[in-house]
Amino acid sequence: MTLIAPRSVDLREEPVEEVLDRVERSLQVRLDRETVVRKRRTVGARTARDTWVRVERRGFDRISAQGWNGPESSAVLSGVAMPQWHAGFAWREPGEPVMWRADEMELVTAAPVGHAALVIDDPRLPEGWWGALNASLDALAVQPAPRVATPDTEAICQELVTATIRTVFPEVVDTRVDEWFPAHADLTWANVTGLEFCMIDWEDWGMAPRGLDAATLWGNSLAVASLAERVWSERRLDLETRTGRLMALFFCAKVSGPYAHAKDPRLEPARKEARRLIAELHAS
Repeated sequence: MTLIAPRSVDLREEPVEEVLDRVERSLQVRLDRETVVRKRRTVGARTARDTWVRVERRGFDRISAQGWNGPESSAVLSGVAMPQWHAGFAWREPGEPVMWRADEMELVTAAPVGHAALVIDDPRLPEGWWGALNASLDALAVQPAPRVATPDTEAICQELVTATIRTVFPEVVDTRVDEWFPAHADLTWANVTGLEFCMIDWEDWGMAPRGLDAATLWGNSLAVASLAERVWSERRLDLETRTGRLMALFFCAKVSGPYAHAKDPRLEPARKEARRLIAELHAS
């Protein structure tokens, strides 16, 4: 069955009062409207009981048969620095192939390291932060994951990895992924807090090629060479596997591919790193 594409909506511009009213009624909370944060496809706000509610709008074409309950299913994870999940619900938008989902969770007061996915200045994170990152990613990697990761809301699979890499780097013949581990799947600088480490926004977590998280954080550090080097060093055991190098190249392909932006500070470093990665893959 072919899914009809939903109406394109930017929640930074779209009226959301009725949505927030429905969330308040269903979760029996009062949202602090002064704290509302609006993004392209999500809205979040603090509640009167000092929790945080995140609301997302997603089209049917971005919801697989596994469902759309990443934050809820992540509640069973242990040993990972993350907000505790409390409650959630979903509903269909009348007349549209669209679902809404609201999740109430522990309020995280520490600010994200970055205001966007990437950083352009060294955040100078303390040693304890790096230890907590490693402990969380190592703990995540050994736990059961009954889901497939959906980075950028698209289920990751061998075909996606191959198509993304070969579109930009056709000389890479062998794109076979041979290791799969649980991943956060959106580990950008906007989704980790500092100085106290915490991983937020778990809607896309699940099984993914080894090193996806490390490659995502590394790739979003490329504008700050010393930071990218630190991420690579900390997660070397993932990134220097064959699959880990493929994930790093996968990131570089997305930055330097058909939708590359000339002013993206990651662009030239990604092209340089891609040449190194391709040489290493060919040599392995």
